Amino acid sequence: MRIVSSKEFKKDALNQLLNRGKEDIASIVSSVRTIIDDVKQEGDKALLKYTEKFDKIRLSPTKLKVPENEIKEAYKKLEKSQIRALQKAADNIANFHTKQLRNKWITQLAEGVTLGQVTRPLASVGIYAPGGKASYPSTVLMCAIPAKVAGVEKIVVCSPPGKNGEVSPALLVAADIARVSEVYRAGGAQAIAAMAYGTNTVQSVDKIVGPGNVFVTTAKLEVNKDVAIDFPAGPSEVLIIADETANASYIAADILAQSEHDQKAWAILLTTSETLALKVKNEVYKQIKSLSRINIIKSSLKKGGLIVTVKDIEEAIDFANMIAPEHLQIQTKIPNEVFNKIRNAGAVFLGGYSPVPFGDYSSGLNHVLPTAGYAKIFSGLSILDFVKTINFLQCNEEGYRNLKEAAVTIAEMEGFDAHAKAVSIRKEKEK
Repeated sequence: MRIVSSKEFKKDALNQLLNRGKEDIASIVSSVRTIIDDVKQEGDKALLKYTEKFDKIRLSPTKLKVPENEIKEAYKKLEKSQIRALQKAADNIANFHTKQLRNKWITQLAEGVTLGQVTRPLASVGIYAPGGKASYPSTVLMCAIPAKVAGVEKIVVCSPPGKNGEVSPALLVAADIARVSEVYRAGGAQAIAAMAYGTNTVQSVDKIVGPGNVFVTTAKLEVNKDVAIDFPAGPSEVLIIADETANASYIAADILAQSEHDQKAWAILLTTSETLALKVKNEVYKQIKSLSRINIIKSSLKKGGLIVTVKDIEEAIDFANMIAPEHLQIQTKIPNEVFNKIRNAGAVFLGGYSPVPFGDYSSGLNHVLPTAGYAKIFSGLSILDFVKTINFLQCNEEGYRNLKEAAVTIAEMEGFDAHAKAVSIRKEKEK
């Protein structure tokens, strides 16, 4: 990993970081549109064609949906400790997201005027669970459990098949724990199109959530014209703010943890301590030797790994708010003081004993988070992604008298005499 000053960082890397992911999407949007159009027109035929092309697996239409017996058999392929871990994570996710529920509120604006808001769940949701270099049962839990807590009735999962045509047993167990309705062997932009527009086998859904590669992200943005999506969620990111009190070995491990996702992941340390910067660099080279995904990590660090020495914590905070990282770790003497000044981040991890994997797996926080700077305008996945709100108003005669004058005056001001009449006609009937 390179160590650079904040001046060098602003000159060479910051602008590229602020525009991360945008060029990738622009370069493939035409190809993604072709895939989407094919699936819209040909349904299962196109879905199977692209599965064979990209996943190197030939399936028949009857094999797209994972049968119930295969899901039950998946339990036999996992260790009991693995099943317990998934169940514990599921329980914590359910507990955390239950706190976000707000079914109804009512207030009295004025005498005789009652208004409020009720919450209703979406009818159906599609979840994209990435495959490829790794399987992500945790993503199924993170997406499906909040949907279930919200009251969504139909939840489907699409995940690319492995070399043998099977979906990961761990992913199937997670889907069963989360009470997913259906699981399909389909990945990439073609899976997003299938969930958006439907095929003979895959029914369309109201909303699509979940992270994926640049093809998946681009496809989600394209189908957003017709179905709801959560937000762009692409390659993993971590930004770490640390001072001289931080533990170099912890930080190195945190950097390596994010870098093992894929070659496009990035990990950046902002530190006020040049001594810590050197220690972290040495620790990274020391720890990387024992890791199984060393080649992916090396490639990731070469492109997206950086240590930046900043003049003070305030400069680090400014950089963090500009970058709007998916994950922000604060390892300083008083982390909450730094956190209070953070406006833009997908999720924040405070102190040396709060590693990002706790958010990824077991704490209950949701790990589906906005990337590529979208944390400036999007929040992480939550109950709010699976519900809609309906406003309501009820007036009695006194309430009507409280509101009528302002409503008629504004309607006439805007030239809508029918609006004004809809109010005043009631006044006439009162007499």
